[in-house]
Amino acid sequence: MEVLKLGTEKLKIGELAEITGVTKRTIDYYTTLGLLKAERSSSNYRYYDSSAIEQLRFIEECKASGMTLEGIKKKIIATAEEIDVLELRLKIKGLEKEVSEVLAQLDKNDLENQDFVKKHISNESLSLIQTLLLLINIKNGG
Repeated sequence: MEVLKLGTEKLKIGELAEITGVTKRTIDYYTTLGLLKAERSSSNYRYYDSSAIEQLRFIEECKASGMTLEGIKKKIIATAEEIDVLELRLKIKGLEKEVSEVLAQLDKNDLENQDFVKKHISNESLSLIQTLLLLINIKNGG
């Protein structure tokens, strides 16, 4: 099995087919439909990461339960969107914590704390603060 990119195992289509019992032709078709994602190497080989094994099993289970490939694709997209929203919420929570810490330091209003704030605030937190201030101004009619 070839190893690419920082030790992350990648599977060729034949290896994926052997592991899952799904034909290479079917895997290729699912990839073409967007049900599976593959990376292309410089020599144009398709490589799948290990999550493709579970993805293929999920697709096959859905097919066995009577779902169409279009229905399966919609379900995969909806699941990915739910994961994206969850990741975004976690990121926002982290930024909110950072902003709270920064605001607590600013409330102390001394030069040492202001230096601390300048050194420790991330660009994302700064953007969040600016956006919040803009929204507050809009809400207050300013």
